[in-house]
Amino acid sequence: MFWPDTITKKFNVQYPVIQAPMFGVSTPRMTAAAAKAGCLGSLALADLSADQCVELIRETKKLTDQHFAANIFVHHIPEITYALREKFVKAKLYITQLAKEHHLEVNLPDLEDIKVNTYHEQVDALIQEGCKILSFTFGNLDDKTIQKLKENGVTLIGTCTSLEEALILEKSGIDIICVQGIEAGGHRGTFDAENIPMIGGLTLFSEVYQHVKVPLIYAGGIFNGRTVRAAKELGASGFQVGSMLLASEESGLQPFEKERLQSVTEKDIMLTRSFSGRYARGIRNQFIESLENSDFIMPYPYQNKLTNELRRISKTLQNTDFVSIWAGQSIHQYSNGSTEDILRNLITETESI
Repeated sequence: MFWPDTITKKFNVQYPVIQAPMFGVSTPRMTAAAAKAGCLGSLALADLSADQCVELIRETKKLTDQHFAANIFVHHIPEITYALREKFVKAKLYITQLAKEHHLEVNLPDLEDIKVNTYHEQVDALIQEGCKILSFTFGNLDDKTIQKLKENGVTLIGTCTSLEEALILEKSGIDIICVQGIEAGGHRGTFDAENIPMIGGLTLFSEVYQHVKVPLIYAGGIFNGRTVRAAKELGASGFQVGSMLLASEESGLQPFEKERLQSVTEKDIMLTRSFSGRYARGIRNQFIESLENSDFIMPYPYQNKLTNELRRISKTLQNTDFVSIWAGQSIHQYSNGSTEDILRNLITETESI
């Protein structure tokens, strides 16, 4: 049998294929559709409030009776210093003026208006809602939280982008590690937001596989049966799929964003901190080019909160130059079919090779 059975047995799914948690793209409907295909769905909760997490979890449970992975950000929240306040004022002024020059009227928030959430309140909500699988990114959970989750029977999936990060996750007791290669779309799972390892998926996975004993999920560049088989050959127990689902029926992207995907080329895809303050891989546009290498990028989560309104307004105007469309390096035909069909076709193709 082709498919490794470590993850299928652990999560009681038919295939060890994981729908990637893509905040802003994946939806409860996508999570449920992935489960219907016999795969593990993921519900992206990012840094939402506990109440928002509960709402999305309950919405997902109405659509599927299968287990799914809740996914959260475990980022460090920078201290608000005088220097950070000064930089925020300058960044807000610059972005407001940039938007105005492109006929976008936006009312960006002041620093005092921004509410940031820690993952601890999310964890309590997840336990209360009976979530049994938690994946996370941007760092590692603290020891007390790991213990609390394990006492409540929660399986933990951490994200690494380097061997060092993988070893930290394994040593702290994380059950499964998702190895994210540099070619993966969306945000990097790197612990240090400023210094990201630029390591390709095949090289990184081979390194991690040699040094850790917990099951590994491969993420980054999977878009057909051959890429799944390549990851299996390296020793992957699971296969995380993200960019393949960007244009699916259940995707949270709007039609004009899905249309932009169809004309994307390799030179359009880049890493940038401009929208969120953390490195993410997506489609180059006017906003990215204006902000890249400038002094108007705040650390996460402040840059992310600052640009939220700009992105919201741009979506209403169908302006691709001021929205963040995250995508990986593997350029392919982005199917607009259902998530269930896309994943089933991937499985069939993989098995037929």
